[in-house]
This record gives sequence, C-alpha cells and structure tokens, in this order.
Amino acid sequence: MAIERDDLLKKIAILEEEVGQLRQAVDSHAVIDQAIGVVITHGRLPPGQGWDVLRTVSQNTNTKLRLIAEEIVQWPYSGRLSENIQQALEAALARA
Repeated sequence: MAIERDDLLKKIAILEEEVGQLRQAVDSHAVIDQAIGVVITHGRLPPGQGWDVLRTVSQNTNTKLRLIAEEIVQWPYSGRLSENIQQALEAALARA
C-alpha cells in the first residue's frame, strides 16, 4: 500500500509540472499572437507574414521568440524597442 501511495504522489507531481508547462505555453502563445498583430499593423503586412517577420527578428537577434514578442507587445505602450530588436524588425519588414 505504501508503494502505491508513493507512486500516486510521484504521478501527481509529474502531472502538476506538466500542467505548469502547459499554462506557460498557452501564455507564451497568446503573447506571440499579440506581437504578430503589432507587427502586421506596424508593417502593414498581410496576416500570414507577421509570423515570418517575428521569427526572423528572433533569429537575427539570437533572442527567444517569446522575449521578442513580450517586448513588441509592450512597444505601443512604452514607445520604445531595444535597438537591436528595432533594427532587426525594420530589416525584416523591409524584406517582407
């Protein structure tokens, strides 16, 4: 009976960790979608190109996509982007 309890506790811990990871993924996905909206609005792009531009900025700055997305989402409110992201974004928009 003690073994079954230990197994159940391990399974619960694993499931709790998985739920936390899924919540983080959903939050990241929402921020990325919002950033795509900002990019297509700023660049006057068709919706399909927003993802490509965002991915290009991430790759060219060697920064995680989620971090790029978070900064871009805050950009309309803060009025500023870090210089490397701004340069990469303008270059990616020019190519799009």
